[in-house]
Amino acid sequence: MPVTWPASHKGGPYAERMVRSFATETALGRTRRARRISRELAELYPDAHCELDFSNPLELLVATILSAQTTDVRVNMVTPVLFAKYRTAADYAAADRAEMETIVASTGFFRAKTNSLLGMAQALCERFGGEVPPRLEDLVTLPGVGRKTANVVLGNAFGIPGITVDTHFGRLSRRFGWTTEEDPVKVEHEVGALIPKKEWTDLSQRMIWHGRRVCFARKPACGACSLAQMCPAFGEGETDPVKAAKLVKTGPAVAAGAD
Repeated sequence: MPVTWPASHKGGPYAERMVRSFATETALGRTRRARRISRELAELYPDAHCELDFSNPLELLVATILSAQTTDVRVNMVTPVLFAKYRTAADYAAADRAEMETIVASTGFFRAKTNSLLGMAQALCERFGGEVPPRLEDLVTLPGVGRKTANVVLGNAFGIPGITVDTHFGRLSRRFGWTTEEDPVKVEHEVGALIPKKEWTDLSQRMIWHGRRVCFARKPACGACSLAQMCPAFGEGETDPVKAAKLVKTGPAVAAGAD
């Protein structure tokens, strides 16, 4: 629900005073506020989940590699054909490059992504018996797999808590005043110190959903955000509740948030 602000604030002096109030926040205060925000996100998005379609760890790993610089919606349009044709790591490793490139072409950067898929599959066959390893230190050794992709797979395919720092998560973490870092690994560690480990995967999905639906990069819907009174960045976007409400996105189309 939109937050109710004093009629006099108009996104100006009131917002400035609110932002200044966070300047003296202690480390303990930041931790408590971070956990309040996390609880509010849980109430806002009780059904938040990974919006990539998959049925096993290999499929999620493939889908996540393909999701770079495109949308989950686009990836979900491509993967049914890919998953039907290639069912095991050995299938991917033995795939015809030109044929695979044709299948994944619409996701963009298809040559690089095909290289990653082929290299990843070959590495799985050579070093992990064709199975996706449930360990971060192993996953990041695979071609095309960084910490973000590894944490997506660990959290959503294996149930192992991980923080997924995509563009949405990083942006919201900085707006919430949880970190000032731009480097995803540093963001991951700083936010991880604020939030209990068991909540990391769910928090990641909820942050991504909020970033795709309300807290946009260019014009966040501040006036329609129920986190506004806990957010130092209030006022960066539209503060009028009626105008802000019109910016909020709902439905499956919101899955179009590229990383």
